[in-house]
Amino acid sequence: MATTADIRTGLIIKLDNSLYSVVEFGQNKTARAAAKVWAKLKGVDNTRSIEHTWNSGDTIYPVRVEKKAFQYLYQDESGYNFMDKETFEQIVVSEQLVDAPQFLKDGDEVSISINTETELPMGVELPDKIVLKVTYSEPGMKGDTATRTLKPATVEGGATVMVPLFVNEGELIRVNTKTGEYIERVKE
Repeated sequence: MATTADIRTGLIIKLDNSLYSVVEFGQNKTARAAAKVWAKLKGVDNTRSIEHTWNSGDTIYPVRVEKKAFQYLYQDESGYNFMDKETFEQIVVSEQLVDAPQFLKDGDEVSISINTETELPMGVELPDKIVLKVTYSEPGMKGDTATRTLKPATVEGGATVMVPLFVNEGELIRVNTKTGEYIERVKE
């Protein structure tokens, strides 16, 4: 058993028969009352986001999760198909469990969280930064760099990313998968 002292960001706990990931947590201490521990929780097996408060020392129920490296293969009507890089076993994951599906491309390596009790996938995480090719972008104008003006660019996979004016079609760019923002241009 674990107590509220074991709460940390990223921990997955079972609460009211649902699984939640701890996004943020803290402790409130008052002069006379016992300390309270609060946490912002994001649903793993549902789409809810909640806040929950425990008395300090209360029992929590963490879920043992294993992260494994998988390779993205393709998407079909059943979901996103991934292959385990060690056993070559394939699994299908629904779209709501994928971190940023618009940035996935064939052959990408991702990290999949698997519940060790049920052996079911709980989430798919892309690397923080990935390199994508710009498939469509309006041509940039020379000398228009006094301000950080951005234009929309379509990258492989179909996602739209706001990029600086100097980025042209066919170039490689690095994108933050958490925010969807342009980071830098990549030399081939």
